[in-house]
Amino acid sequence: MTAVRLALSELKRLAAGRMPRLAILAMALIPTLYAGLYLFANHDPYDKLDQVPAAVVVQDEGTTVTDVSAGGGAGKKTERHFGRDVADQLLDDGGFGWVETSQVDAEAGVRSGRYDAALVIGPTFSADLASAGQFEPQQASLTLLTNDANNYLAGTISDQIVGKVRDSIAEEVGTEAADTFLRGFASIHTNLADAVDGAKQLLGGATRLDDGLADADDGAHTLADGAQQAADGAATLDGKVGTLADAVGRLDDGAGQLASGLGELQSRTKDLPAQTTKLADGAAQVADGNAQVARYGHEAADAAGQVLPTLDGARADAKDAFDGAQDDIRQRIDDRVAAVCADVPADQQEQCEAIAAQVVDEARAGIDEQLGAAQQDVDAALDAQRQDVQSAVTKVEGASTQLDTLADGSRQVADGAATLAGATPQLTAGIGSAADGADRLADGTGQLADATPALVDGVHRLADGTGQVAGGAADLAAGTTKLADGSGELKAGTTELRDGLSQGLGQIPDVDDETREDTASTIGNPVEVKDESLSSAGTYGGGLAPFFLSLATWIGAYVLFLLVRPLSVRALAAGRSGLATALGGWATPAAIGVVQVAAMFAVTKFALDIQPAYGLGTALFLVLVSGTFVAVLQALNVWLGAAGQFLGLVLMLVQLVTAGGTFPWQTIPQPLKAMHQFMPMTYAVEGLRQLLYGGNLATVSRDVTVLVGVLVVALGLTTLAARRQRVWSVTRLQPELVL
Repeated sequence: MTAVRLALSELKRLAAGRMPRLAILAMALIPTLYAGLYLFANHDPYDKLDQVPAAVVVQDEGTTVTDVSAGGGAGKKTERHFGRDVADQLLDDGGFGWVETSQVDAEAGVRSGRYDAALVIGPTFSADLASAGQFEPQQASLTLLTNDANNYLAGTISDQIVGKVRDSIAEEVGTEAADTFLRGFASIHTNLADAVDGAKQLLGGATRLDDGLADADDGAHTLADGAQQAADGAATLDGKVGTLADAVGRLDDGAGQLASGLGELQSRTKDLPAQTTKLADGAAQVADGNAQVARYGHEAADAAGQVLPTLDGARADAKDAFDGAQDDIRQRIDDRVAAVCADVPADQQEQCEAIAAQVVDEARAGIDEQLGAAQQDVDAALDAQRQDVQSAVTKVEGASTQLDTLADGSRQVADGAATLAGATPQLTAGIGSAADGADRLADGTGQLADATPALVDGVHRLADGTGQVAGGAADLAAGTTKLADGSGELKAGTTELRDGLSQGLGQIPDVDDETREDTASTIGNPVEVKDESLSSAGTYGGGLAPFFLSLATWIGAYVLFLLVRPLSVRALAAGRSGLATALGGWATPAAIGVVQVAAMFAVTKFALDIQPAYGLGTALFLVLVSGTFVAVLQALNVWLGAAGQFLGLVLMLVQLVTAGGTFPWQTIPQPLKAMHQFMPMTYAVEGLRQLLYGGNLATVSRDVTVLVGVLVVALGLTTLAARRQRVWSVTRLQPELVL
């Protein structure tokens, strides 16, 4: 009797009657019911989160925000209601089915289970967000109410949703602050450009003043020379009264030259007061413009400093998240260890706790190391971003200091120009008085020429008067020389002012609106996380499909041996070979397993719409998994009998927690982690993931090799047991335990 005949004989035995046939049908459908119902119930729960009730409470009173970059002195004031914006965002598409209500109703609803979560936006939410702009920073906060007694995962999902809302608010506020900061730069650039134009006009006026004062200096020296000549002539006249007629003639000529020189000087300096007054007005305008530019520089430096607290808040939030994750993982490990030791007999309690303590220490060390490395990566990214922002702030503060120095220098220039404007009327008045005196001197010398005898007594007075005129002319020449030197310094200082303003204008960025908006958006959200998936499960149900298909296959193989005999008694009694007997006992449940897999695969693909990347490969791999599990359970039943059936159930539970079907297998406790590589379901789950999601086929080849090896080993053990069971014993005839 061959293995095929043994299998067919067993199938005939099972199908002999209506109830056995129904039993076979039920066993064939058990894996499909198990996997199909679970995957159907959890196909895509995240797509229906809008049916989860949640409450939002808006108490925000709003605030007034001043846009200092809008121009016009105090800036434009606008009303902002950030809390209302958050609520509208949640009500529009906030993940849950949000309902706006009062705080009392929200708290009562979360406590009673009517709401799974509630978000309370406090009265000062908008004011706190805008407080940094008034240099009275207050951190805005949202209050999230959850109740794990309603649903633990609902609270976890709520944290994620509110976290996304918080990130969106932080990005919006950060972008607005950066935009204000860059608008301040634009205002500074515009005003500084106006200051450069004013400095150029001031330099033009200073140049014209310097040229006019040079001419005035020449005329003053000419006047001094003429006055000295007049004084010399008067002295000669006084010493040579005998030759009075000739001396009076020369005196008359000198007086004419004096009057002509003073007239020319008066003509050249008549516009000097108006020019110096215009110069003083221009310098005052430049000084006022520079003071306004320096004030904008202070505002830009202050706005730049607001970016750093946002990055510091991100660092604190990251640290809190890592600390919370570490505490949560430690608590779960402690709870799991306590649950394991609770089931240990009292005499082994102490030993279990000692082993658990060691395992917990190792697990905590590994977790702390991983979380520490992750936190260092986050801190490094934030440090790099903070260094870039700090560098920008330092440059802005430096530019602000240079603008203060520029404003002080321009004010000194304005004061000097005003002093010059105040002194020029006295200068022109003195020149006019000297010209009048020279005219009178010329008239007097003419009369002296006509009446020489009568002027003998006046010669002495003439000598004294011309001496005074010569002294005044010399003082005038010295004063105009100093004035000319001062105008040269004014021209040099104005040139330096123009060059300094031009250099400062080149250092201040002048960006267009698009570049400013892009830069503000980057500063508000400096880090973008791109999600690149090498393969995708599509839905939550698709992600769990490899685990539950494998588990359903094990359950299907397990229930088969509640009805199917692991070995043919007739074959054993007839002394058939162990291999043929083993294959005959395996073939019947393996064939039913193929039917189980076919039904389960069809429901998964066509009813649940979970589309495998490799359809045929997935179906064949499930057949291999089913055959392997049947061989393992057959070996357990053959060797251990009823105890083997119980051990098959225990083995299913062990594989359920070690296969890594839900959480990564690296997160399970160490005693279970050590068993991960030795469980056949581990390779079943891994292979199905690669085939369903379009992963690495080399990994599938390894999994197939391992499962085939397990299949061969299990059949070998069954063959060995079949050979041994050809000899009947009392224990086999009357087993101690029968299920």
